[in-house]
Amino acid sequence: MKKKSLAIALLSILPFAAHAQTSVVVYGIADASIGIEDTDAPGEDSRTVISSGTQSTSRIGFRGTEDLGNGLKALFNIEAGYTLDTGAQDAAGLFQRRAVVGLQGTFGTITVGREYSPIAAVVQSSDPLGHGYYGSNLGSFGTNRATRRLSNSVNYKSEALSGFTVQAAYSAGERQTNDPSGSLVGVSVEYKNGPLNLGAGYHNVERLATGDDKEYAFGAGYNFGAFDVRGSYVVADLTGPNNEFKFATVGASYTAGANKFFASVHQQKIETGGKGNGFSLAYAYTLSKRTNVYSSYGRVRNNSRGNFGLSSAGGTFAPPVTALGADPSVFNVGVRHSF
Repeated sequence: MKKKSLAIALLSILPFAAHAQTSVVVYGIADASIGIEDTDAPGEDSRTVISSGTQSTSRIGFRGTEDLGNGLKALFNIEAGYTLDTGAQDAAGLFQRRAVVGLQGTFGTITVGREYSPIAAVVQSSDPLGHGYYGSNLGSFGTNRATRRLSNSVNYKSEALSGFTVQAAYSAGERQTNDPSGSLVGVSVEYKNGPLNLGAGYHNVERLATGDDKEYAFGAGYNFGAFDVRGSYVVADLTGPNNEFKFATVGASYTAGANKFFASVHQQKIETGGKGNGFSLAYAYTLSKRTNVYSSYGRVRNNSRGNFGLSSAGGTFAPPVTALGADPSVFNVGVRHSF
């Protein structure tokens, strides 16, 4: 009887022992703002809007690790975006932000699933607006622009070695035709040492049978104590004539206690002659470790062939495609809470 009781007791604690070796975290961001948008298009007035994700995309995620021993860990991360203004799911899909499983060890990290591209890491590290507010270098991603996320991908990220980190990825196009495959191959290298940050990335995309698309990204940053200066340059050279898109930005931030000020300028242009020069100003005030309020203003001046807009973490605001030469602007005030 004593042996049976001991066995039952041991079996009862096994699930708790297994649970102790696994760490699972639920996290997220809730970000909403009220703003005034003006497309500057003929016949259109400015409008007042409630927006989700101006500083950071509103999201909820689950991530976890399990210690497998000998320095090896299993990991997963699934992350969903949502619109705080309506409560709707992100239009791109439930866990479209990130959905991976993988292994991590002294060799680095390998993940499989939907992952951020090698270029995305370079662009994020070099955005003077911190990948938020209108005018962010997130405008370098999107249709006919650089690729930010990779579905059906296998990814590798090295451990930092003398400040250098390497990322590589293969995204299977999964097309049944042999040519083109629709696949993407990418690599990036970043160097981070104290206040200095440098990065470069490259993608090759087999989108059309007539040739491959090329994507490039370069970024740099330097911290001068309270001042932080960053800049990036992104090129998406699609197959075919007059399709090359370029996005360049440079700016700085200044931190004084709970106050943080941002300023940046950027230029977008397409090989056909369209060009837009923009600037952005932003301010954030930290209320606690998890909560801040903010305000921002952004504007783009397009030439007669330009139709460019302003991108924030939550999306892009631009004039109608027929309103060439219109100069859009956005002003907003918001609150951001992380959990």
